Amino acid sequence: MIETSPNYQSAKVARKSSDDRQTAWVMAAPALVGLLLFVALPFLLAVMISFTNLRLGSPLPLQFVGLEQYRRVWLDPSFRQALLNNGLFALVMVPVQTALAMGLAILLNRSIPGMAIFRTIFFMPVVFPMALVSVIWTIIYAPSANGMMNAVLASITFGLWEPRDFLNDPALALPAMMLLSLWQGVGFQMVIILAGLQAIPTSLYEAAAIDGSNQWNQFRYITVPQLRNTLIFVMLVTSILSFRLFDQVKIMTQGGPNGATTTVMYEAVKASFEQQKMAKGAAMTVIFFAIVLVITTFQRILVTADSVID
Repeated sequence: MIETSPNYQSAKVARKSSDDRQTAWVMAAPALVGLLLFVALPFLLAVMISFTNLRLGSPLPLQFVGLEQYRRVWLDPSFRQALLNNGLFALVMVPVQTALAMGLAILLNRSIPGMAIFRTIFFMPVVFPMALVSVIWTIIYAPSANGMMNAVLASITFGLWEPRDFLNDPALALPAMMLLSLWQGVGFQMVIILAGLQAIPTSLYEAAAIDGSNQWNQFRYITVPQLRNTLIFVMLVTSILSFRLFDQVKIMTQGGPNGATTTVMYEAVKASFEQQKMAKGAAMTVIFFAIVLVITTFQRILVTADSVID
């Protein structure tokens, strides 16, 4: 009788809930410790350093300078150029990469023999280290007529294309980076969108087909609305990765020519380790965090608004 009483059942449920919470904390502990040690603490240290005049190898004593480093960063034309390049890179990459990833996901969302092989082929560039990819594409962009990109363009245009030095041309260097990043990263977004497509109930398409809806209307009124949150997430991740652009720049152009490919992360690393201006580099990273925070907040607002509408 005691074991079946309501009080006993409530205590049992509460005890089970407590055990589940403890298990959850134990399982999450390694990730939380890693987040604290390798993300939170370094960022707090960067914030503290950004308010000082810390410079490696300097005989001057460490001093608190307030917002002076932020003023210097904002007045630095290289940093403003880096922000412009990051913004232009993101402005092009986010819609183009998302649209291409969605097109590939739709093409690969079919139950036909060998489809897994095609999915693997399109995803394979994602697993390659960016350093390796950058070296390979540097060879592809070789300025001679025998360079792969120049040779392909010459073949397409029946010899009308003149060889160009892509990575040393201010007008072509950043688009060359975009093409590389598009090829290397589209597979990641494709997999995410493909998962979203497979989560859409097939009954919606069957009902639409019965009602006489064509494929374009099904895509417009079923696929896109059902993928809204997935697409927002993909665009958010692509935006963050666009602002984190560094490896390609470091290996292929070192920010040149004339700052045409420099980025916020490249400027921060250069200021911290090449110029040994640790405080200035820390201020740049804090600004970068603020930009990412704004993008994340905007994404959260969009998702919340969508939930309210639904």
